[in-house]
Amino acid sequence: MAKLTRKIGLSLAADICWPICYEAIMDRLKLNVDTGRDQIDFQVERVTIEPFPIKPMPKYDLVIDRLTHWYHVSREWIKKAIIMDDIYVFNNPWSIQSMEKHTSYSAMTQLGFPVPETWMIPPKEYEPSPDLEPTLTRYARMFNLPDIGKALGYPLYMKPYSGGGWVGVTRIENDDDFQKAYDESGKRVMNAQASVEPYDKFVRCVGLGPQVRFVTYDPSAPLHNRYTMEDDLSEADREILRDMTLVINAFFGWDFNSCESLERDGIWHPIDFANPCPDSQVTSLHYHFPWLISANIRWSVYCAATKKKMRPNLDWKPFFAVHKKYDTFHERLAGYVEIAHKRFETEKFEAFCEKHLSHLDEVTHEFFGSEDARKAVKAKVEAMYPEHEVDEFTDLFWERIQKWRSEEGAAR
Repeated sequence: MAKLTRKIGLSLAADICWPICYEAIMDRLKLNVDTGRDQIDFQVERVTIEPFPIKPMPKYDLVIDRLTHWYHVSREWIKKAIIMDDIYVFNNPWSIQSMEKHTSYSAMTQLGFPVPETWMIPPKEYEPSPDLEPTLTRYARMFNLPDIGKALGYPLYMKPYSGGGWVGVTRIENDDDFQKAYDESGKRVMNAQASVEPYDKFVRCVGLGPQVRFVTYDPSAPLHNRYTMEDDLSEADREILRDMTLVINAFFGWDFNSCESLERDGIWHPIDFANPCPDSQVTSLHYHFPWLISANIRWSVYCAATKKKMRPNLDWKPFFAVHKKYDTFHERLAGYVEIAHKRFETEKFEAFCEKHLSHLDEVTHEFFGSEDARKAVKAKVEAMYPEHEVDEFTDLFWERIQKWRSEEGAAR
C-alpha cells in the first residue's frame, strides 16, 4: 500500500480568518485516508505569487482559489496548472473570467428560472481610446432612460453588471432617481433590474460542492448583521433553494458560490447569483462561519483524495435538453438537479465524508471553543475595525460562534 500526500494550496487575497481556521482544523484532524489501495495524508500550503514558466510544474493536487477573479497573474497560473498539472481548482477560472451577472441572468432565464427582467445599459462615461470615438459615432444610439424605467416598472435596482459587495447598487423610485444614478455611475457598465416587491423572504444560499447553507439576509442592516441567525424556512423552501443553487453552480462550473433569492407569493426569484468568490469572513458570517470552514474542508479533502477531475469546458447541452423535454419549471428543475448531483458526485461525496470525516464535526466544535479560534476572529476584527471597537466586535462575533456551538455544533 502506497503512502501518498495530497497537497492543498490556498490562493489568498486579503483573507485572514478563514485560512487560519482551515489550517488549524486540518492539523487537528490528522487525516490518514485509507482508500484500500493507498494511505493518503494532506498538506496545506499558502500559494505564493512569483514568475512561472509554461512547462508543467506540478505542486498541488487542489487549489482553493480566492484571488483569480481579479488578479491576472494568479489567474493565468491557475489556468496553466489545470491544463498542464491536472489540478482541481475552486472555481472554473474560464467561467469566472467570462461570466458576468448579465450573462448568468440570461442563462438561467433560458432555463426557465424566474429571474426578474434585467436590462444592460451602456456606460455614462468612457476611457478615451483611438478607436472609441468613431465606433460610438457610427454605432451608438441615443436612448431614453424613462423608457427603460417604464418597461421595468418602478421601483427598480441599478447595479454594476460585474457586481461586487453591493458597490454601486442603487434603488430607483422614479425617472429622476434613474437619471441621477446613471449620471453618477461613471465608467461602470450597469444593469437595471426590476424589483421583487413586496417580498416575504430574502435568502442567501452558500453552495460549496453539493453542500448548501441557507441564510436569511437583511441587506438594510450593517455588514455585521446582514447574515441573520433566523431560520424560518419550510422544508419546501429549502428544497427549491438548494436545487436552484446546485443547478446554478453546476451549470457554471462553480464549486463555491452564493445565490440570493427573494420570495414573493410562494415563488423564489433568483436576483444575484454570480458570486464565485463569496464572503468568507467571520466579521460578516459570524454564526455561520464554522459551517463554512467545515464545508470547505469536506469538499476540498474529498476532491483532493479522490483526484476529482476538473471540467475545464462548460457542457450546457444536457441542461438545455432537459428544458426542451419538460414543460413546467418544477419538472425541469428536477431534471437539472439530477445533472448537478452527477457533476458534484453527491452520493460518492456523502459516503466519503461518512467514512473518512466522521470526526470533523467534533473537531470543528472543539476548535471553535479554543483560544486559537478566538485569536483568528480578533485578527480579522483588527484588520477591519478602529482600535477602540476591536474588543467590542471580537466579543460580539465570538458570542455568535458560541451560540452556533450550542445550537448546531453540539447537535451534530
